[in-house]
Amino acid sequence: MSRPAATLVLADGTTFEGYAAGYLPEGGVTTGEFVFNTALSGYQEVITDPSYAGQVITFTYPHIGNYGVTPLDDEAARPWCRGVVVRELAARRSNWRSVEDLETFLVRHRVPAIVGVDTRRLTRHLRSHGALAGAFGAGDRDSVSAAARTATGTDGQDYVTAVTTPSTYTRGAGDRHVVAYDYGVKETMVAQLARRFRVTVVPAGTSAEEVRSLRPDGVFLSNGPGDPAALVTHVDEIGRLVGTVPIFGICLGHQLLATALGARTFKLPFGHHGSNHPVQDLASGRVEITAQNHNYAVSPDSLERAVISHVNLNDGVIEGLSSRAERCFSVQYHPEAGPGPHDARYLFERFDHLLSGHWESM
Repeated sequence: MSRPAATLVLADGTTFEGYAAGYLPEGGVTTGEFVFNTALSGYQEVITDPSYAGQVITFTYPHIGNYGVTPLDDEAARPWCRGVVVRELAARRSNWRSVEDLETFLVRHRVPAIVGVDTRRLTRHLRSHGALAGAFGAGDRDSVSAAARTATGTDGQDYVTAVTTPSTYTRGAGDRHVVAYDYGVKETMVAQLARRFRVTVVPAGTSAEEVRSLRPDGVFLSNGPGDPAALVTHVDEIGRLVGTVPIFGICLGHQLLATALGARTFKLPFGHHGSNHPVQDLASGRVEITAQNHNYAVSPDSLERAVISHVNLNDGVIEGLSSRAERCFSVQYHPEAGPGPHDARYLFERFDHLLSGHWESM
């Protein structure tokens, strides 16, 4: 396939050559914050994860698209990422579940891509210099460079308002009722909750008073994109719920719960994005291989009303918190694992135990 030449330029001026693929935007240039994901498979789930809003995903695995895509693997109704960077985009799909190829999917959802890039070099640069804003596209190099210089990252950005559900909906038919805040929730996350509970998914801006009026047995705080420090209003509403109802938070939900409990967050150099991060449960000593997708973390010296329950064995980052007194807990990683290992799905059972009033490890 003949593709137009394209250029990728980071905010620090570092330049990469490639070819334009996927959707070609008007003007030919796309901007965003560049991050890398180390998962070996699950590219469709990664691309459709709303937590990537505002970001350009670099896949470290060199061969992407070989098994096509299927609606069954969508984590949201549409991708929210700004674009994708791939070494080699497979032209042929080979899987009985596939209904279309990845590039057709990208075009249909208006997601630009750049292929043929030395993704190993790009990943090493991001590891050394941190996640960087930048631009890519088939426009002339000066235009791409100019766009890169003015591109912005995720600091101070509220992307939750864009990705949250516009209206309340329900799933599942369990005996216990859980209200789930949608900050950018993944379909697999909702499915795991719905296997155990009757779930009411509400928009991110729903007030604590409105949640209490639904008479939930528990409240769930989902994953989502952007900077948790920019979501002051959401933290305030969570603070009004803490101590009144059991709460379970994941990823952004973990950060927001921690903030409501008095902690602070900070931005990691290049974040955790992939499905092979080792995490230790400090209570049991058990090590789990986990799926992760976050650029921010909770500062350990800021904890006031919770204890650390899990840590990342690669860099020591806090991966979980709990408070027996407040009847709440949270994890930074993704126990629903779409894609990724299922080592941590026991946490949904832990939430069920908490709602039953006898979570022994709280």
